[in-house]
Amino acid sequence: MKLSSLEIKGFKSFGDKVTIHFDEGVTSIVGPNGSGKSNVVDAFRWVLGEQKMRLLRSEKMENIIFNGTKTRKPSNVSEVTLTFINDKGILPTEFSTVAVTRRLYRSGDSEFLLNGVTCRLKDINNLFLDTGIGPDSYSIIELKMVDDIINDRNDTIKMLLEEAAGISKYKIRKTQTLQKLEETDGDLNRVNDLLFEIEKSLKQLEQQARKTERYYKLKEEYQVSSTALSIFLIKSFREKLIELKAKEEQQSVEKAMLVEQLEKLETSIHSLKIATDEKEKALSLAQKQLNEKLLLINRFENEQKSRVERLNYLNDKKNQLHKQVDADGKQVEELTLAIEIANEEKIKEEEKLAVQEHELQQLKSQVEESKTTYDTANEELKQTNIQLLQARGN
Repeated sequence: MKLSSLEIKGFKSFGDKVTIHFDEGVTSIVGPNGSGKSNVVDAFRWVLGEQKMRLLRSEKMENIIFNGTKTRKPSNVSEVTLTFINDKGILPTEFSTVAVTRRLYRSGDSEFLLNGVTCRLKDINNLFLDTGIGPDSYSIIELKMVDDIINDRNDTIKMLLEEAAGISKYKIRKTQTLQKLEETDGDLNRVNDLLFEIEKSLKQLEQQARKTERYYKLKEEYQVSSTALSIFLIKSFREKLIELKAKEEQQSVEKAMLVEQLEKLETSIHSLKIATDEKEKALSLAQKQLNEKLLLINRFENEQKSRVERLNYLNDKKNQLHKQVDADGKQVEELTLAIEIANEEKIKEEEKLAVQEHELQQLKSQVEESKTTYDTANEELKQTNIQLLQARGN
């Protein structure tokens, strides 16, 4: 198994994507102080699953994301990919090339990928278990770790030897097994507590069981009693149903009779309504005729009044004409006498005679006109009396 390449993007000081190829003959990475040599080692530790920020030389996890410069924006994700050539099958996988990737987003989300497939940190640890590759294995040794090895602090030499001999895998499995045993002991303790609680409530459950048994017995008795009661009620309901059906049939007959009577009444009401409408029409026509006759009577009465007034006027005029005729007759007599006197004095008064003759002719004309007017008024009076008598007869 050989290390093929290390790809870093957005991790600490690596703002751009950087790929380091570990071909044959590459044994070290050199450079001046501050060039990022230690960040490469931190990238190895981080992609292999290191969680301790002290070993990554940071205070918190988000500090390993490229924070930007004056001329560049900060990155939103930190990503490191470590590629191995598994030509000897040391890694327990069928792939000849194994790529381990770890990503951290500025939101706090992180993920591990194995050959591009999302996986767990535990899967990464199991993959590299007993291979000498890991965040705290002998494959990655810092400068201060050399002091720990020389001084053998915290049995560092023993740990490295166990890792090299392949014992650490079994120690880890032992630790996991002991942890599972402790968890099992805790489960057993909880089971004992549950058994104690169950035994404690067993008596109460027995009482409840006896009550339940009694309940079921009472329930059976209740079912028998309720069944008998239901049968009795069904019989009584059936009798009532028969009675109700008989009543329903009787009421149906009565209803049919009532409907027939109602139809007859509606027919008679309709006939009465038609007769009433005809009578109302005849009454309306009679009322109209009566109003017309009343108007005609009023008109005849008004004409009668005007004719009476006209008759009175003609009578007055007749009387005046009689008086005038009488006066004219006296005047004619006087004139005749005067003519006789004038004849005797004809010679003497020829001039006066001519004037008197002229006046006489005028008076005669007036008398003729008065007679004509009298005859006309008398004829009008007769016609008026005839019309008045006809109007009174009507």
